[in-house]
Amino acid sequence: MQNAHATSRLLMCPPDHYGIRYVINPWMEGHVGRVNAARARAQWDVLHNTLAALTRVELLRPTPELPDLVFTANAGLVLDGTVVPAAFRVPERKGEEATNAEAFQKLRFNLEELGPDQPFEGEGDALFQPGEPLLWAGYGVRSSIEAHPALTKIFGVEVVSLRLMDPRFYHLDTCFLPLPGGRAAYFAAAFDEPSLAEIRKRIPAARRIEVSEEDALGFACNAVRIGRTLVTGNASADLCAKLEAWGFAVKICDVSEFLLAGGGCKCLTLQLAQDPGCSPAGRGPFASEVRTTRLEMRGHLLDTGLLNRVISAATDAGLGFRVEKLTAGERHDQPSVATIRVTGRNELHLNNAVAELMSLGAHPISSEPADAETAPAPKDGVAPEDFYSSTIYPTFVRVNGRLVKAQNQRMDGMLVISGQGAGIQAHCTILRNLKKGDRVVVGVHGVRVDTPEVNAHGEGFSFMSAGVSSERRVEHSVDELAWEIRRVKDRGGKVAIVSGPVVIHTGGGPHLQRLIEHGFVQVLLTGNALPTHDIESNMFGTSLGVDLARGRGVRGGHTHHLRAINRVRNAGSIKAAVESGAITGGLMHACVRHGVNYVLAGSIRDDGPLPDTIMDLEKAQEAYATALKGCEVVLMLSTMLHAIGVGNMTPAGVKLICVDINPAVVTKLADRGSVESVGIVTDVGLFLNLLARRLCDKM
Repeated sequence: MQNAHATSRLLMCPPDHYGIRYVINPWMEGHVGRVNAARARAQWDVLHNTLAALTRVELLRPTPELPDLVFTANAGLVLDGTVVPAAFRVPERKGEEATNAEAFQKLRFNLEELGPDQPFEGEGDALFQPGEPLLWAGYGVRSSIEAHPALTKIFGVEVVSLRLMDPRFYHLDTCFLPLPGGRAAYFAAAFDEPSLAEIRKRIPAARRIEVSEEDALGFACNAVRIGRTLVTGNASADLCAKLEAWGFAVKICDVSEFLLAGGGCKCLTLQLAQDPGCSPAGRGPFASEVRTTRLEMRGHLLDTGLLNRVISAATDAGLGFRVEKLTAGERHDQPSVATIRVTGRNELHLNNAVAELMSLGAHPISSEPADAETAPAPKDGVAPEDFYSSTIYPTFVRVNGRLVKAQNQRMDGMLVISGQGAGIQAHCTILRNLKKGDRVVVGVHGVRVDTPEVNAHGEGFSFMSAGVSSERRVEHSVDELAWEIRRVKDRGGKVAIVSGPVVIHTGGGPHLQRLIEHGFVQVLLTGNALPTHDIESNMFGTSLGVDLARGRGVRGGHTHHLRAINRVRNAGSIKAAVESGAITGGLMHACVRHGVNYVLAGSIRDDGPLPDTIMDLEKAQEAYATALKGCEVVLMLSTMLHAIGVGNMTPAGVKLICVDINPAVVTKLADRGSVESVGIVTDVGLFLNLLARRLCDKM
């Protein structure tokens, strides 16, 4: 090869040894050994001749042991005589690194190698925006986000990190095509939403094309641009028309044999010099927004799968992730210790994601424990942008060198610091209750979350077991729950029932009434419907006009619930209706007679409503939260809306049992991550019957 870094344009490698010998992307699956070598060579020759007619093409000598060397786009990233050579993530391509480095040295490029543990697959995952000091850099499949700060420093350009979500589009150049004039064509479904927001922020709608899935799967975006000519393997008539309207000539070169391996025209070429006049200009010192921190985990990380859960959560959050050190416990009763490095697009992204990992037991490592950072609330009901979002677990905030436990722990709250000196306090508050100037904790440093220890058998809780199972014997679950409720009652504790109207429809009302009458329930949280149907049943023997004893509607029954509401409204309240004799039995009668604290939270669908129903949503939430204080067991019965709301405002340590015939409801509650959340999939009427028999028949 000749020394031509100032004038050479493209690097290609003849497909003498090209073939599919292994599977490292979805395109290769089922195609091992199926490449037609003669056809591949003919297609490559056409592409080479087409490009050679437009610009100078240098050739890389093929090597028998390296079938993917033909995809030269992945060899490195070149700008103005400097190259960052590739560091392949997959071992099957590691052998190409020495060959590529030798070729770059012969071309007299200045090599700037990345540090260790920074996978980077060249121009396949890094594309300059023509005419701007901007580099689009893909990560998430092959290249790592950890490499992006180095690219910023080496090339003096702004690097925009784009996370790839679809393994079929494993390199950025398979789904993104930057064009002169601040334009681009791309396949939106290949990226996560924050990445799409970055693209749309920098490229106006009139200057971008979101290609169809058909064009994307044909690798239409994997095009080689030479001046105003685009050479690609596939492009629909519609896409060609749009590109031609922008002044580009589109040439189609069939490279279907290479598509079997997941490669298109662009994959088969590397820009050795960015297009004159389109190279980034005005480069200078750009500060990378990418941020990295280290976390530590201790506990039974391997046998419980907790480490895998953290890795999955970090991946889902779009973080770069690496386990730097793992010391496994030598026995099943000994904990393991892991040091983890995580990298985010920016400080906000990193902090938000780390906050989620902290709920799984991962904690930031600091050489010197730092106080939590705070920022003032800019106005009433508004938090600083980078606020820390609380979890259900006990949380401590480091203030003036000491840890202060947060009060009123709940999920999805803000941490507010108040007081001075020895009187400093921390407490959780919900967004709408913030006052302008409140000292709100921002970021994750100085915050510690105490998650429950999970032992080697995956059990962190002796009462029942976390999770959801439709196969677990209901009788066994009821036995355990009855045992725990009895213990709570004996020590003067509180049990809360969160219920929907299905309890009445399924005939469970009398069983819940027995539990109330025997002192096993202290709090009832529900909406307008349950008490309405309960009172209707007491007054008319129906629920929504259906005779519960016979299971069929009665004449005029559709008005019964309104008549029941009307009588209570006439009395002034449920309690007044009980005391006047208008209500003679049922759940609400038992609540009034036995001093159960009931809170009714209204909704837009409520008829009437009953005079006790709180129709102000904020006041209803506050009343729920107040009633839940001191409760040790919360039993949720067939109500997704109220169950999830209560789950979010209940701190860890409270035992939550969700009973519903619909598995999706109990799964939703279990997904909040608490080991005290238990789901039981069964008919709520049957469940209450069994529970009442266990508790009430033995007194």
